[in-house]
Amino acid sequence: MSGNGEMMPDHKNRDRRSYILTLSCPNRPGIVAAISHTLFELGGDIAGAQQFDERESRIFFMRVVFSVPADGIARGGLDVALARVAARFSMKWSLRENPRPTRTVIMVSRFDHCLVDLLYRWRIGELAIEPVAIIANHPRQTYAHIDLDGIAFHYLPVTAATRGEQEARIADIVRETDAELVVLARYMQILSDGMSEWLAGRCINIHHSFLPGFKGAKPYHQAFARGVKLIGATAHFVTPDLDEGPIIEQDVERITHADSPDDLIRKGRDIERRVLARAVRYFTECRVIPNGHKTIVFNP
Repeated sequence: MSGNGEMMPDHKNRDRRSYILTLSCPNRPGIVAAISHTLFELGGDIAGAQQFDERESRIFFMRVVFSVPADGIARGGLDVALARVAARFSMKWSLRENPRPTRTVIMVSRFDHCLVDLLYRWRIGELAIEPVAIIANHPRQTYAHIDLDGIAFHYLPVTAATRGEQEARIADIVRETDAELVVLARYMQILSDGMSEWLAGRCINIHHSFLPGFKGAKPYHQAFARGVKLIGATAHFVTPDLDEGPIIEQDVERITHADSPDDLIRKGRDIERRVLARAVRYFTECRVIPNGHKTIVFNP
């Protein structure tokens, strides 16, 4: 059982199949009852449910973890039954097998701390991802010290003149690998508006976030020069608006006058690692539901 009372799937139990249902719709009475009744009729057993009614927009959000008998209704039947409920309430919804690793493309530049952290968490089973490709704008020898464990590596250098061609190749890799998620693990190149729109809702970026926000070169040195008391990091969905996509996760750490620029960089990398890892985990566990310029995140 997880911290919020949600029963985790028993990998040894082959008698049931587990799913995660997420949905959003205009709020009105009867939504929870309709979902619960439909799942009951299908032989479903609800292991955990979280819901939120945003009063400002009057939009209702819900995440349900449930299981059905392995020899019961097939996936197609579930989709048909849930589609009927969705039509009644004008729902946006998705259904995902649980657990199932999320096919993930990781993009990286010279700084590799987030890449290394994601691969470590994947190897120990902490992150339910399946890395299907690593894309870098630096050659493979830049990462010679990293065990990529057979993951396909693609060196795709980019210049202003070749950006279109490079992004076309990125899109090919995403399609060829059936990737469900693209993670910019300190990928220090700006995606075009077209690429950002194509990856909408399935591309997560990590960047430093300070008060005030320091942009451009050497942000930690800028922060040091201004005597900041907090540094932080933000993980968000990528949109054409640079670093302004819907926020998934953030964290901060205290800084004192005794901290040097190198201290800020070291602490900043730690924050970036953990914030990105949390955001990826929330995505793979279907805890993130888009809400316009924001997100609803059902934390564990």
